Amino acid sequence: MRKVGFLLRCALSADYGGMLRTADTVSKETGRGRMSILADIMRCAVRYGAGFNDYLLCRFYDLTDGQRATYVTRGINNRITAMLNDPEYYHIFDSKSEFYTRFDKYLGRQWLSLSGASPEDLREFMLSRETVIVKPDCASGGKGVERLSRSDFEDIPQMYERLKRDGKGVVEEVLVQHAELDRLFPNSVNTLRIVTILKEDAPHILYAYIRIGNSDRPVDNLHSGGMFAPVGLETGAVMYPAYDKARNTYTCHPCTGVDIQGFRIPYWEEAKALCLRAAKVVPEMRYIGWDVAVTDAGPVLVEGNNLPGYDILQMPPHTPDKIGMLPRFREFVDGI
Repeated sequence: MRKVGFLLRCALSADYGGMLRTADTVSKETGRGRMSILADIMRCAVRYGAGFNDYLLCRFYDLTDGQRATYVTRGINNRITAMLNDPEYYHIFDSKSEFYTRFDKYLGRQWLSLSGASPEDLREFMLSRETVIVKPDCASGGKGVERLSRSDFEDIPQMYERLKRDGKGVVEEVLVQHAELDRLFPNSVNTLRIVTILKEDAPHILYAYIRIGNSDRPVDNLHSGGMFAPVGLETGAVMYPAYDKARNTYTCHPCTGVDIQGFRIPYWEEAKALCLRAAKVVPEMRYIGWDVAVTDAGPVLVEGNNLPGYDILQMPPHTPDKIGMLPRFREFVDGI
């Protein structure tokens, strides 16, 4: 019944225009007929819970049915989230000010919630700072994140009014990333996404990857032009070339020329330990993607995500054997 309900919701809210564009893209790449591809997209939706983005980005059109069955799709990830995460606690991860309050000792930086803060509070926070990062309280994908300076404004009251008008929720000091990560790409903080699952015995790390900026924005998010690549859990080294949402592959960074595959993450063991500790703070939320920045002093939390990106490590450059992540999930989650 759960699968039927998911398919019905998908049918009612489907982006049929996006589905047609996907079919056109695949048709041009493969030479197959558009109607045949559309039929296959719908078949994958019914059989594997795959959306058309899964079909395109994971290249389902190049996979056998046996290979397709190993992929974590949108439908499967929704089911895992429903099994492991209690919606009553989503608000802790959806609100940056709530998250920062709960996980303050893991943040490694000063911050100010603008909810209830006065212009005088902002003035005090800015006394020793020229530049800060401002974020909406509830947003994802790097939307609304800005780097602002005191010199951008006539005075602190004007800055305060602008932040309130634009719906910013938190102001925080600028994180200075580790010199090695700065060498990789200096215009954004290049963060790790480390995904944990909390079982009865202990928290476990499911997988990890690095996100690397590639734009003029101070974020590394994929929706803002960033790229990503998996990190070996035992080695802390990037395992494959990076990939982005436009389906470009990068063996080295186009801006810095630094090799991506083989790049070693500083403080890797400490970053894993940080996420395993954080995974026990809200035990009602058992499946979390932690965004971690690495500074010269060690790793710190940036945020936690209650719906981790399931498709990331199933992209073509990262699955040379064409086997998806579902077998890995089944090591820790029964009934999927």
